[in-house]
Amino acid sequence: MGEKVVAGGFDLSDRQRYRRKLRQCLEGLERLLEEKRFDRPKNLMGLEIELNLAGADGMPCMMNAEVLERISSGDFQTELGQFNLEVNIVPHRMSGRVLDRLAEELRTGLAYADRKAREVSAEIVMVGILPTLTAQHLVSSNLSEVDRYMLLNDQILAARGEEIALDIEGVERLTYRSGSIAPEAACTSVQLHLQVTPGRFAAVWNAAQAVAAVQIAMGANSPFLFGRELWRESRPPLFQQATDTRPPELRAQGVRPRTWFGERWITGAYDLFEENFRYFPALLPICGEEDPMSVLDEGRIPELQELVLHNGTVYRWNRPVYAVAEGVPHLRVENRVLPAGPTVTDVIANTAFYYGLVRALAEEPRPVWSKLSFAEASDNFDAACRYGIDATLRWPRPGRSGSVSELPAVRLVRDELLPLAAAGLDGWGVEPADRDFYLGVIEERCRRRVNGASWQAATFHRGLDGGLGREAALAATTRRYCELMRAGEPVHTWPVAFPG
Repeated sequence: MGEKVVAGGFDLSDRQRYRRKLRQCLEGLERLLEEKRFDRPKNLMGLEIELNLAGADGMPCMMNAEVLERISSGDFQTELGQFNLEVNIVPHRMSGRVLDRLAEELRTGLAYADRKAREVSAEIVMVGILPTLTAQHLVSSNLSEVDRYMLLNDQILAARGEEIALDIEGVERLTYRSGSIAPEAACTSVQLHLQVTPGRFAAVWNAAQAVAAVQIAMGANSPFLFGRELWRESRPPLFQQATDTRPPELRAQGVRPRTWFGERWITGAYDLFEENFRYFPALLPICGEEDPMSVLDEGRIPELQELVLHNGTVYRWNRPVYAVAEGVPHLRVENRVLPAGPTVTDVIANTAFYYGLVRALAEEPRPVWSKLSFAEASDNFDAACRYGIDATLRWPRPGRSGSVSELPAVRLVRDELLPLAAAGLDGWGVEPADRDFYLGVIEERCRRRVNGASWQAATFHRGLDGGLGREAALAATTRRYCELMRAGEPVHTWPVAFPG
């Protein structure tokens, strides 16, 4: 939600006008699609990473404003919590040495940001959920002082009509009630963008949905929240509950949550924008002056501001994006599945795996979504979040029958999906040496059954076994994580031990 908004109340007329404008935007989008006004294929991808700030003791630091002032770069932006930042990498064409170029840009940018953060005794940490976060850190006074965050907080609580309830049962159980959306700030992720033509959008989005579980199984990195060991990737249940506008009665009626995996395979991008309009009331009914149909009648391209704003408050794990660049509209699939970290190498390995696999699956003559039900894909996603690299997933068997069977995620990835990802990267024209190096990182995670979440959990328990209390073990795990993250070797090589 990059819109600059001013905090304030909304009345009935605001919501009625917004609904009318949103319907006009949908009509404008439909007309743009019918008239084939969208950008030609450019094979462009983009990358965003949400970051944490922590001190040398591993505890969160509430000073993103000070750090951003010192960084003084448009590539870094504020995020929901005062201990959060976001870095944006400019779009790249998926070809050649793109993976190594991304890695170098990230290392350079993060090293610079970390030097600036250290000027105020903070450090940059790439992790899905900072293990040392407590309920005392995730309160409304620690939200970033940005109008849109305050307004979003007020609107979610007003729609819900009561406190936000967290209830996550994993290895341990966490129950907590919050008077703000601040717990959402615990979730720091990687967002992968892929610009696609309208004709390819459905295939790419369906493929991204099908592989979301595999992404989580390989990349899980968020096993702790408020001192409890929960799911191997605790971000999805936390994010869903922290942004839930439904009181218990609406949940019991089957009303859809705003953080949503979805419920069906699609046939076009319009399906998703229309669902967002039909199922979800406006959280931020802020209207612009543009009349999209008049703009189209004049031969120009509308910004569709209300649709873009509304779309930013429906938190799909694979989100459709409409944008206009240099006067030409385009569509993107924004993949929001992955947690941040642990290292730049791990992030780029996850990136390579995703882009290669999505391309290969989107081009299959008999695609996976014609053989795997959407409910099975959703169940896979939940299983991967719970169990991470040890998850068992359902997947169509190779061959003509297409029957679905259960198998360990590591076997599925190693035997079936890594070759597909390699073929997909070849299709993009990615340098073979880069392809083999980064997919090799995923292969080693499978072989050793190690990812960020499994390393964090094993190290935490090593601390407990060594006589540390729970809080001390979490802090020691975080400090050790930061040391190894800065060293830069991928997480599957990290020793489960504390120095000395």
